[in-house]
Amino acid sequence: MRKICDEIFAEYNYRNALLVRRRIKSLNSQFASNGLWSLNVGFEYILIYAKSDLFLMTALRYKKENSSKKGRWDVFWSNADRPTMRYDILGFTPETGQWRNSKEKAYIAISNYQTYVEEYSDKMTIEEYAEKYGITEFVRRIPNGTGKNGGVQHWVAPSDTALRTNNWTDIEVSQIGKEIQLPFDNPKSKQLIAELIRLCGCKNDIILDFFSGSATTAHAVMQLNAEDGGKRKFIMVQLPEVCAENSEAYKAGYKNICEIGKERIRRAGKKIKEENPLTTQDLDIGFRVLKCDSSNMEDVYFTPKEYMDKQQSLFVDNIKKDRSDEDLLFDAMLKLDTPLSSKIEKISIAGKTVYNVAQGHLIACFDKNVTDEVITAIAKEMPSYFVMRDSSQADDSVAINFEQIFNTYSPQTVRRVL
Repeated sequence: MRKICDEIFAEYNYRNALLVRRRIKSLNSQFASNGLWSLNVGFEYILIYAKSDLFLMTALRYKKENSSKKGRWDVFWSNADRPTMRYDILGFTPETGQWRNSKEKAYIAISNYQTYVEEYSDKMTIEEYAEKYGITEFVRRIPNGTGKNGGVQHWVAPSDTALRTNNWTDIEVSQIGKEIQLPFDNPKSKQLIAELIRLCGCKNDIILDFFSGSATTAHAVMQLNAEDGGKRKFIMVQLPEVCAENSEAYKAGYKNICEIGKERIRRAGKKIKEENPLTTQDLDIGFRVLKCDSSNMEDVYFTPKEYMDKQQSLFVDNIKKDRSDEDLLFDAMLKLDTPLSSKIEKISIAGKTVYNVAQGHLIACFDKNVTDEVITAIAKEMPSYFVMRDSSQADDSVAINFEQIFNTYSPQTVRRVL
């Protein structure tokens, strides 16, 4: 898998590999009866790739069990001052992607400790002193420590969390129990997906899952947005794999996996809102479902000459008969680089149904018998793009006046006639 991903995503974009706990299965009785025993695989890998050099993963923490309420002293640095052997106290530096510290900061931490020993050690513990005065760093010298002039120790404040490594075996790949009661076997762990999204440090990005299954990723995105006020969006991609007729999903009325995923998104969004009514008033839990299909256009649209040669009618509609206005609208949005998540308002202009996308970025009208009055009213809205059907025009005069009307009221509008 690593070799395949290196070829697809480029070897220099590889960042790390995570280990996640796998649910342990019982030993196969056939192997056991034949005396063939083996170690069960207890973990799975997650490979991380990042295209941008600016992508720096967030330092994650996890909850420690039985955490101590006392700070601890750790040797972090020797007075031999070898840069390759120095462990610094300030943490991660985003500009360089390295752990760095300055000696000036270390001397401040040394002064913090000296002040505590001389003035406060007989009155309170170092933890109490640190909490009272908001001090997070203490450094002390050890006369008989390592290094030519003695070692140096760094005080680490008490914490009930610890920095994550690439060992995530405290998280199971599959969901333990079903948070949303739907008939789907082995859904991915929402906690795992949420941790991966947190690792990216993104609050306004688009999260894409090409194998969405029961839409765990969508659930995790909405949950994180509710927790940290993020504006993340999700795109779930799933083949409409048919549920077996003897499966619980089929018996419950779900004909394919996509239907299960859609229902989970609905229930998860509702559940998150109900559990956090004060913080989720503005939480967006809406979603759109789009399906891949053939073109909306008949072949005559692409090869008119061939159709003329076959003596087809000059007035054959160039749009397939089974296509709705919404089909045409989303097709236009794709071709005009308009995000499919854009707000769509269905309004009436001069008695005709008009779609206003992204507050006037795109306006479309697919009704029949569109007159100059309708075209004029739309042009006065000055959209960036306008789309209509060729067969929508009420008569030849509309086709003749169409361009002139827009040139008069909104010359910058890009016009498309299907």
